[in-house]
Amino acid sequence: MVPDPTTSTGGGQPGLQADCASCFGLCCVALPFTASADFAIDKEAGQPCQHLRADFRCGIHALLRDRGFPGCAAFDCFGAGQQVSQVTFRGRDWQEAPHTAAQMFAVFPIMRRLHELLWYLTEALRMPPARPSHHELRHALIRVELLTRSSPGALADIDMAALRASVDPLLQEASQLVRATVPGPRANYRGADLMGADLNGADLRGADLRGAYLIAASLQGADLRLADLRGADFRNADLSGADLTDAVFLTQSQIDSAKGNAATRLAATLTQPVHWKRQPAAATEPRAGLT
Repeated sequence: MVPDPTTSTGGGQPGLQADCASCFGLCCVALPFTASADFAIDKEAGQPCQHLRADFRCGIHALLRDRGFPGCAAFDCFGAGQQVSQVTFRGRDWQEAPHTAAQMFAVFPIMRRLHELLWYLTEALRMPPARPSHHELRHALIRVELLTRSSPGALADIDMAALRASVDPLLQEASQLVRATVPGPRANYRGADLMGADLNGADLRGADLRGAYLIAASLQGADLRLADLRGADFRNADLSGADLTDAVFLTQSQIDSAKGNAATRLAATLTQPVHWKRQPAAATEPRAGLT
């Protein structure tokens, strides 16, 4: 039975938060790394990271950012790791049963996409203004949740593009219903290239920022309440003093990839990362929007 997302805690239904102690280090093995600002090394998919210990824990977890792995520090599997490890493969790890390794590593990124969809659907069901869409959202959630229980072979055969295409309109409708509660015009920067943009103090309430590139953008003191941030890239964006208390579809991973401080306002279900500077942001006058 699928738990009621409207009564669950922690930003989503149980099972959609990573439990690394129940995972076989899949994100450290199954996924590729490319040497960049996010990863200090190149690593092929299926190759264990050099820092992965025999107990499937990261040997430099507390020092990931200092050692050049901020991408690892911000990564979130949405609980897919323990689902594949403990449910799909019934607790048999790839070291104990090496013949399962290739299939396990191939299934993990698919499960992660399914769990990400579950997280978004769960969030949409927690939004009272989206109630007109709740019936269809709940059916979609049940359908995706059932897929997560599939066999490894069935998981590999899932058409993720088609599944996303069926779920995306529901999430868009939920977003529109929520953002419609913001009076006046609402900015549309969906998919916009805002890398390095000066958005200090910007009034972005109810804005559509889905898939926007906000890498290294300055959003100090910006108002992002009820803005749709699904898939927005906040890597190294400065959110000091910004208000994201009820931003739509904002994930912990997005917050973890950004910069901020004690004055940054987040929803109760999100946690301020330990790398944020604990000092108040300078006062910033709000602006009407982008210039």
